[in-house]
Amino acid sequence: MSKLADYLFHEEPGITLYCGDCRIILPLLRCPNTSYCLEACDGRCGLESAAVVTDPPYGVSAVRPDGKMGGTSRDIKRWRGQINPTYAPIFGDDKPIDPSPLLAFGRRHIIWGGNYIADRLPPSPAWLVWYKRINGQANDFADCELAWTDLEMPARVFQHLWMGMLRDSERGVHDHPTQKPTALISWCLSFVPDGVIIDPYAGSGTTLEAAKSLNRRAIGIEISPDYCEIAVKRLRQEVLAL
Repeated sequence: MSKLADYLFHEEPGITLYCGDCRIILPLLRCPNTSYCLEACDGRCGLESAAVVTDPPYGVSAVRPDGKMGGTSRDIKRWRGQINPTYAPIFGDDKPIDPSPLLAFGRRHIIWGGNYIADRLPPSPAWLVWYKRINGQANDFADCELAWTDLEMPARVFQHLWMGMLRDSERGVHDHPTQKPTALISWCLSFVPDGVIIDPYAGSGTTLEAAKSLNRRAIGIEISPDYCEIAVKRLRQEVLAL
């Protein structure tokens, strides 16, 4: 039988990263008969509620069958060569995900790309919107991205330029083809004032980095060892930058 320790990739005060399939690891995190108490926090979370904040693959596929990237006409190999030639594959992006394991875990949820799987999610009036453009600029990608949430709050909008090489932050940092700004995830965490943050699709570690900068306890799960390595590097660089 698998044990949680079998998947441990990196651990430091307040931050834990596991490498493996979140569908296997999430049940190992949960203490018996609860949806919020985590074995990984040494039993200190009895009065805390875990919040799932994540950006899963939602079946639109970063690389389409015709070899194009997210709706653009640029060839994916040339695009990778310009930005980051070491991108690892996005596991699971070839078909729509089943969000039920995410909804069954934790008491609060923020799921980016929820509009792609809205038919599999409960109705929610509290969508979060990340508007990525300024001055009417546009390209082949969407002007905004949406996150489904079950938090009891009005819909909110976060404006943060993220348009190719034009960015309000993290200029020149291209660790993941669907990377989110750390500022965006920090904004999301502001709506979750307490509890452990769980990111079952940690990617290159943006959620972990945001949580660490806010002194929040967080647990990430990522199936790709390559992206786990990048996440650890980002966490270590964040320490050096302080």
